[in-house]
Amino acid sequence: MTVSRASRPSTLRALFVSSRPISWVNTAYPFGAAYLLGSGVGLDGGGGFSLAAFIVGVVYFLVPYNLAMYGINDVFDYESDLRNPRKGGVEGALLDKSVHRATLWAVVVTNVPFLVALVVLGALSGNGPWSWAVLAISVFAVVAYSAPGLRFKERPFLDSLTSSTHFVSPAVFGLALAGPHWTGQLVAVCVAFFLWGVASHAFGAVQDVLADRAGGIGSVATVIGARATVRLAFVAYLVAGVALLFSAFPGPIAAVVVVPYALNVLPWWNVTDERAESANAGWKRFLWINYVAGAVVTMALIGYAFTH
Repeated sequence: MTVSRASRPSTLRALFVSSRPISWVNTAYPFGAAYLLGSGVGLDGGGGFSLAAFIVGVVYFLVPYNLAMYGINDVFDYESDLRNPRKGGVEGALLDKSVHRATLWAVVVTNVPFLVALVVLGALSGNGPWSWAVLAISVFAVVAYSAPGLRFKERPFLDSLTSSTHFVSPAVFGLALAGPHWTGQLVAVCVAFFLWGVASHAFGAVQDVLADRAGGIGSVATVIGARATVRLAFVAYLVAGVALLFSAFPGPIAAVVVVPYALNVLPWWNVTDERAESANAGWKRFLWINYVAGAVVTMALIGYAFTH
């Protein structure tokens, strides 16, 4: 790959925007928190904390992972993104064709070294097979969501399941790398997180119902309609909260974070497909609710760490 000096700044900026900086924390934080707790800071049975594993994992899930997830999507969704008014800002990059090849190369160059390092760190931790399996599922989900021939994002219901995997798998990988004892309460937390991811993706699909149908793109929302999808998201958020009530402290406290998400989708309870684009207002609020929810979860985790 050859990039001239004159074009380098614009290419780097395109890669930066494509990686969705506003969403970096959404994947790095779950890994970091899960690894800290699973390695013995808060959960029993962890194999011991490794600073190298923590740093490599957080950095990987902060930037390279997001560049892969969103960069691959921007390259192969280019034609449909041209017709989507939401693209070109905080909700998604409109990646010019001139940087498509550079983006795919950047994904490979930035991801492969970290993946190799994480595989080695998994072996050193003694939890190799489990951590390798979770990491493989995580990377496959990132590629399969957008890559030609797979395109899970165009397979209704599988789209929401795959998207949720993008955000839950870093946390599960952190736990697998740390090797704590898996209990029913720990599983309840992971199930709740997964349901949150399914609900969030489904609600995000509502705003694009008309555009997706016009472009021949399938999604959970194009199949069951905007109204039913909003209601599905609402119920999934509530069930996620209920699942957290069956987890150990601070899970029940963290259950309150689903409330703003559920309330956020309620204004579109009876939305029609023709008015589905109005759900974009709720999606924009969702992006910021994530930070408030993250602060609540952080305080709960800090309290848990100091009491164990």
